[in-house]
Amino acid sequence: MKKTVVVGVSGGIAAYKCCEVVSKLKQLGYAVKVILTKNATEFVSKLTFETLSGNPVVVDMFAEKEHFDVEHVSLAKEADLFLVCPATANVIAKFAQGIADDMLSTTFLASKAIKVICPAMNTGMYTDKANLKNLELLKDRGVHILEPDSGYLACGDIGKGRMSEPKQIIEFVDSILTPNPDFRNKTVLITAGATIEDIDGVRYISNYSSGKMGVALANRVLARGGDVILVAANMSVTPPKNAKVIRVKSTKDMNNAVMDNLDQADIIIKAAAPSDYRVNKKYSQKIKSETLLLDLVKNPDIAKEVGLKKGDKILVVFAAETNDLLENAAEKLKSKNADMIVANDVTKKGAGFMVDTNIATIIYANGQIDSLPIMSKENLADVILDGVLSL
Repeated sequence: MKKTVVVGVSGGIAAYKCCEVVSKLKQLGYAVKVILTKNATEFVSKLTFETLSGNPVVVDMFAEKEHFDVEHVSLAKEADLFLVCPATANVIAKFAQGIADDMLSTTFLASKAIKVICPAMNTGMYTDKANLKNLELLKDRGVHILEPDSGYLACGDIGKGRMSEPKQIIEFVDSILTPNPDFRNKTVLITAGATIEDIDGVRYISNYSSGKMGVALANRVLARGGDVILVAANMSVTPPKNAKVIRVKSTKDMNNAVMDNLDQADIIIKAAAPSDYRVNKKYSQKIKSETLLLDLVKNPDIAKEVGLKKGDKILVVFAAETNDLLENAAEKLKSKNADMIVANDVTKKGAGFMVDTNIATIIYANGQIDSLPIMSKENLADVILDGVLSL
């Protein structure tokens, strides 16, 4: 899933310019949802915006719906950024005074997203004290105002009031949502969490992996403009809403999910801790024996299989070690045909599982070794991603 921009279009002649805004935002990788006021439909049709955005367009609060949904609330929650262009003096006044009498004003007031308004109107209306005061009220509430340009207006007047050009609006929105887009047009497949291998109806084999490192990586890829396929096993953290999340349980499940999605990925980061072994024969009922001997068999080696099939894709693997860190990590890097390995000694305080920090050493296939100090997993994720871009 992409970051979502909800675009509100009100009834001004500049509504036609918003077609370019919607189209370009979608091309940049954002999901775009459009709300039209009834007056806006007099300038540009609902069908036009549905075609450009690839999503249904909302106009009427009380239109019949195919599924039950309090739509102004659901759209308000979906938005990462709420853009209103053009914003007429009328809708600006509604927003400033808390009037909610149509879908656009109701959704705008309900949303806690970043808000951007692009005023467009006659110069006399724009410079009117009431309008300027309304804009100041909105600024004080944290709303971004893209000041209109000066020039020839549709009414024939010359002055300030012409909506900012689409290019300026698009660049402003993009700079807020993706200030560093160096992963744009890249898809990163990330595994996270601990897989589970059932023993019987109540017991299983697993490990201490929390999924925090994988989710930190997913968050940073998304923040840098990339797409994420997150193959998530058992985790103590919530995956980001804008990632494509594939839930798995066992190592076999994870292996299947990774292989099914390998072709879509440019980069694969194996941050999960899959169980190396599974029970040869799972017991359907709870075992109540005084002693218990388990016959374990080896699970698929997901990283090794990816290494054999990756071609020109980049593979990053992790090594959680308790001894001989560099030697074990270097051997794993080679055996998996990986491009880099992130190794950490899980016996060190502030490193490893269940904590928000890590102490890592990154080893590259060319022999370069970067030993890093303790840092947050979010910061380490950026260091790893910088390393990927250097390959």
